Amino acid sequence: MQAWQIQDDHTIKLASMTTPEPGPDQVRVKVRAMGVNRADILQVKGLYPAPPGFDSSVPGLEYAGEIEAVGSQVMGRKVGDRVMGLIPGCAYSEYLVTHERETLTLPDEIDFATGATIPEAFLTAYRAMFLEGGLQPGQWVLVRPATAGVGLAGVQLANALGARPIGSSRNLDNLATAREMGLVEGVLEDDTLPERLKEITGEGVAVIFDMVGPDWNQLLKGLRIEGTLVMIGVLGGTKTELDLRGMMQRRQTLTAMTMRSQPLEKRIAIANVFNDRLAPLFANGRLRPLPLKTFPFSDAPAAHAHMIEDAFSGKRVLEIQ
Repeated sequence: MQAWQIQDDHTIKLASMTTPEPGPDQVRVKVRAMGVNRADILQVKGLYPAPPGFDSSVPGLEYAGEIEAVGSQVMGRKVGDRVMGLIPGCAYSEYLVTHERETLTLPDEIDFATGATIPEAFLTAYRAMFLEGGLQPGQWVLVRPATAGVGLAGVQLANALGARPIGSSRNLDNLATAREMGLVEGVLEDDTLPERLKEITGEGVAVIFDMVGPDWNQLLKGLRIEGTLVMIGVLGGTKTELDLRGMMQRRQTLTAMTMRSQPLEKRIAIANVFNDRLAPLFANGRLRPLPLKTFPFSDAPAAHAHMIEDAFSGKRVLEIQ
């Protein structure tokens, strides 16, 4: 099979690799499309290796395709099933293997390229805001920023499940797509952000869904008493100083998470969450897939360059024709 392999000079090259065989409880997926994520770019740069047990030389977390082979103990899947999913690595390949219970059913109404935009963004946003952050209907949540895939998914989920999303950006014009998806208010990423949050909500937001970091001393002034900040990214840097006394006085919670380095049982659990709680919302139209721009599988470097250079509000997808 063909797969994109990371080289010593931090580039990727299309290479021939052995097609993987499924284990007893695994399925082999013929990949038709794969989502492009910032984690992929970081992995190519040597900054975000795959967790132990997974090949760090092949990037990719998100896929959609058809099951081509099943292991001897597989009970819930069969050859020909259309599936999508989020895995710890190796999605940039023509075939991959994964545990049968990690797979998500891809509805017949959704094509493979569109399916490849769903797992990473929606599973990450749901877990961060509702499972880790404890967001409840009626509460305010800041999605920071609300311009890329995970942020847009967060806006949709908050809106669909009864919360009130506020989105941030360094340019309010970049929030146009988020507004179409249910954003209630937009705020600028500047020194006025905490005060704007208080003006909008009266007391501060209940949850901050943060992909930026790291200077939280000002930001936490816009988080209400006993509110929670959930960090999933560090686009703004990896080091900070924090006034702990202020956090203690307001009894605020700061937590961090990643979807990638989880044990199998946790990955299966979040897959079940999608099938039980989110799939019905896609079926009835309360959630909709993200805007996407497609690239041929043979042109993965161009997709990476587009993610780095372009302000497109949506997902980039590699397609195998």
